[in-house]
Amino acid sequence: MGVLLALALCFVTGQRVEMGRMAVLTGEGLLAAVGLRDTSQVSAGLAGVARSLFPIQISERTEVARIENFDRARLPLFAHIETETVHDPRLNPQTLQMEDSVEQREVLVEPIGYLTHVLAKMVETLEIAFWATLLAVAMSLPLAWFSARNYSPNVVAYGVARGMVSLCRAVPELVSALLLVLAYGFGPIAGVLALALHAAGFLGKFYAEDIETADDKPQEALRAIGAGKLKVMRFAVLPQVMPQFIAYTLYVLDRNVRMATVVGLVGAGGIGQELKGRYDMYNYSHVGTILVAIFLTVFVLDQIAARLRRRFA
Repeated sequence: MGVLLALALCFVTGQRVEMGRMAVLTGEGLLAAVGLRDTSQVSAGLAGVARSLFPIQISERTEVARIENFDRARLPLFAHIETETVHDPRLNPQTLQMEDSVEQREVLVEPIGYLTHVLAKMVETLEIAFWATLLAVAMSLPLAWFSARNYSPNVVAYGVARGMVSLCRAVPELVSALLLVLAYGFGPIAGVLALALHAAGFLGKFYAEDIETADDKPQEALRAIGAGKLKVMRFAVLPQVMPQFIAYTLYVLDRNVRMATVVGLVGAGGIGQELKGRYDMYNYSHVGTILVAIFLTVFVLDQIAARLRRRFA
């Protein structure tokens, strides 16, 4: 009976979110990919996206006249100045005819200029994730103390702490970032706080649950000789839960790096802000560079986090 109800629920909800249409479109795309179908909406769309994103943008060309306080004696690394001819059709006010106007202009060519810019934005994104994780740990430790039933001083403190943990987790980072941008303005401050508040909710919950389920025998032994709550926590609980604490914190750091990209879309700094700007200007090759940089960064951080978990967990 339970299985039938689960299947019925899946059928009803699947219809509401168009799972059937998704299966049909995906099947058509796979058939088109292996040559068993001429074309499909999905394959045509994905091919268009790939053509727009690649080749990715590495260099940067900027008109010298548009660079404020330009100093020819101090060019960026690998950069040089070129002169190019520009054909610009303009309306002749005398004849009211469009005429081809030819101009010479200087441009600053940076062979790895845009790649360098993206790397700088990725560093800012990592800094946002690092500080958000640091603040989240600082906020979650007292929350975990009061949220652990066996260490909270009374029922009121326990209820308030649990409520704050739930509130932090209930508000998504993107929504927090939207509100914090209104308070702090565009930039990384809103991103750091949005990620820190949400992560503090998760860490506070996980830390508290580990404290509550820690083996009670060492704690009872210390209490029997007159140790207070702080000493019991320090010498009986933390040695048991520290590996899990480190694993949770590394996971949150890894997640914050990825979410720092998302909150940047609403103006909270980092590579997401650059991604939003380039997407709005239809610079899809620049978007491709950003996506490749995000993928490589997340991949490398995932490998580092896995090594740290094996070492400390």
